[in-house]
Amino acid sequence: MKKSDRIPAFVSELGLPSDSSVNPFYAGYFTCFNAREYYEAHDVLEHLWLQCRDENRLFYQGLIQIAGAFVHLQKQHLRPHHPKDGLRMRPAVRLFHLGMKNIEPYGPRHLRLDVAALCAMCARYAAEIQASEFQVNPWHPARAPQVGLGGE
Repeated sequence: MKKSDRIPAFVSELGLPSDSSVNPFYAGYFTCFNAREYYEAHDVLEHLWLQCRDENRLFYQGLIQIAGAFVHLQKQHLRPHHPKDGLRMRPAVRLFHLGMKNIEPYGPRHLRLDVAALCAMCARYAAEIQASEFQVNPWHPARAPQVGLGGE
């Protein structure tokens, strides 16, 4: 099955509430993110991003980059001494910065997301990693961040 067919099927299986004010791929991003399924969050929102031709394109791209940063941190946490996964801290920081750069202009709130709070969280993660000279991973499954959508 092609990815373009697989992702919509995956999103329909997430059991998201039928809130017509929120695109199901956008909502699916947060469902996956909060379940620590960062790669899936990336894929779900990428599906929407690839079709996007409006002013939200960079916003979605930034969220995808932030999920990518957490993919790196999660993999580094799981295999810190692995030759490839042990070196994921710098790419994570780079993606945090790229993601923040892309979503900050939409703040402080956009599409029911507290953009300012998400940017502050990403900045904290990046700063902790940089302060440790890329030696300490602040991500841990027991303290994984949760990002939700508020009301309009």
